[in-house]
Formats: sequence, C-alpha cells, structure tokens
Amino acid sequence: MTTLAFILIVLPIALFMYSYFLYPALLWIGGRFRRASQYPADLPEWPRISISLPAYNEERSIRRTLDTLLNLDYPADRRQILVISDASSDRTDEIVKEYAGHGVQLIRLPARGGKTAAENAAGPHLTGDIVINTDATIRILPDALKPLIRVFQDQEIGVASGRDLSVGDITTEANQGESGYVGYEMSVRRMETRLGGIVGASGCFYAIRRELHTSLFPEALSRDFASALISKEHGYRSVSVDEAVCLVPRANSLQSEFRRKVRTMARGLDTLWYKKRLLNPFQFGGFAFKLLSHKLCRWLVFLTIPGAVAGLAILAPVSQVARVLLGVTIAGSIAGMLAMKASERGPVPRIVSMWAFLFAANLAGILAWVKAFRGERNPIWEPTRRPA
Repeated sequence: MTTLAFILIVLPIALFMYSYFLYPALLWIGGRFRRASQYPADLPEWPRISISLPAYNEERSIRRTLDTLLNLDYPADRRQILVISDASSDRTDEIVKEYAGHGVQLIRLPARGGKTAAENAAGPHLTGDIVINTDATIRILPDALKPLIRVFQDQEIGVASGRDLSVGDITTEANQGESGYVGYEMSVRRMETRLGGIVGASGCFYAIRRELHTSLFPEALSRDFASALISKEHGYRSVSVDEAVCLVPRANSLQSEFRRKVRTMARGLDTLWYKKRLLNPFQFGGFAFKLLSHKLCRWLVFLTIPGAVAGLAILAPVSQVARVLLGVTIAGSIAGMLAMKASERGPVPRIVSMWAFLFAANLAGILAWVKAFRGERNPIWEPTRRPA
C-alpha cells in the first residue's frame, strides 16, 4: 500500500516535469542543429484565400473585426471573406450585410450548431486554395496574413498556425496568468516547428489547404487541434509562423476563462481519442512522440492529481511529511477557491491573481477528464466574450 501511495504521489509530478520542462528542453537541444526555414518576402502571384469567420451574437465586435480583415495587407481580388452566423439573435447579421459591397459574404444557419458546425457549413462556399479560420473577438495585425500564406510555397506544409499574443489591462483584469501560459505555448510551438512541425494549431488564427478542410468533421470536436492531425494523415506537416501575430484579449472574468478551459480540454481529449492512431510511434514516428509529450502527457497531469491526494491521505497516518503535504494541498485548494472569488469581485494583487489562475487551470483540467469519461459532448456553447 505504501508503494502504491508513493507511485500515486510521484506520477503527476513526473508527468508535469517531463511535459513542461524536459520535453521543451529536448526540443531546444534538437533545434540547435536545425535552421529555420526562409521564404521570399513577396510572391509573383499570391494564392486565392478564403477567410472563414463563425459568429454568434457578436454585434459588439463584428464591425471592428471586419474592418480589420478588410485592411489586412493582401490583394483584395485574391481574398474571400465569409461570415457564418450561428443563428445569431442580435444585430450581427444586419451589420455583416452592410459590408456586402466590400465583398463580405454572409451565411446564416437556421439553428445553432456551434463553431465547428459553422465551419462545416462554410465548406461548400469556400473558393480559396487556402482557408483561414479565425474568431470574431481577436485582432489580426495588418502585416500578419502574408507571412502565414507565404509558407505554403513549401508543398509539404498543410497547416500554418499564427502566433497568439495575449493582451489586456493588468490593472483591472483577474486573468493575468493567461498571458504567461500563452507565451510559453508559443515558444514550444516555435521549437516544434524547427523539428518538423506542430501537433495543434491556434484556434484564433490558422490557415489550412482547402483539400484538408473537410466539411464532414464531427461538430463536437476541435477542428483547430485536429487540423494538424488531419494534415499529418495526408502526408503534410504543420508549422507555427511567428510573424503571423494575432492579438487575443484576455477575458476579464476568470470564471469565463475557467469555463473555456474545461470546454477546450474536454473537446481536445475527445479529438485525440478520435485520432488516436496518430499516437502510434511505429507509423508516425516523431509526430507521435510530440503528440504524446505535448498533449497527452500534459492532460494526464490533471487526471493523476486526485490520485496524488489519495496517496497523501493513505500515507498521512504514518508519515509526518505526508500529513504536512496533505495539509498544504487542502489549504492551497481553499486559498485557490477564495482567490477565484476575490478576483471576480475586482482587481487583486498579482500573487492572488496568479494563484487563482493556477487553481482554476488545474480544476478545469480535472473537470475536463470527468466530462470526457462521461461522454459529455457539447458542440454548442456561449462564446467567450472578450473586451475590445
């Protein structure tokens, strides 16, 4: 029993250290011997692209988003902008129709189906050779689109992911920890790109060859994560493009970010199960190793946390160290819940904000596994409302 308890305690620590520290270190070492790919600054003729923009009740942001897309540095005659309204009940459709003279097309779904359903509905209407999937609440920098498209000169590339930059007002927001995590994630993708490619694209801003953009993708799964998996299945690789920057405003509410994390990880787990054959190292080699290390090992940390607490409880009657660690764990959890509640009421000290973020992230991961085991699939949800 003591041995089992020790294993339960050590397992999440080992998984955490490997996935967040050792794996990036291995990427960094391997990347030291690889040169980053270089592409010409301009092309004789830019490929025709289609920008797919799902939207649900985005009247607060859709005008600004469309203005941003129309002002991107890309030939207007080579660009299609398609807004898919997920049965919006506000003025979203009305505002989009104002841009018809600028070539913006509107597709309205008769009933809500969720983001993936909206992207599926866009499929038959896409005219570009490359499809850009983006969100209504992020801002793509004016010079970010060409670098994203430029990499497709390499015929081995099937997906190109932009670089998320988490932004916001640190004096008023409770969700400051998100920026640090996003920056870390982007650095891992940069290193993976040097070593062949990434295993998941940014849902905010990524491009994919149209022949890989299937209209039959399951609506409850995550298309952005699956895009890199589909790309690999068809013999392509996926890359992250540092110059293709999009600004992602942090949600003001930590509760809103918490719900988003539960949803995205649960969908990620379901998507990985759907494409589980890509974890086979005998068939997919280094890609399977990256997928295991970057995705599954990270997610397994959350699955093993309850077991670690149980292990401490088992050892507590016979070990002073276990009793102390169990007490610290309980106290830390209570402090995390209080920090989350405090952060929702208004600005809090940075240390409180960071502790609330860490607690929320771990709790979200545990709940995501619960949803996955229960088979709960929710393709429809309330989109995260981000500040301007």
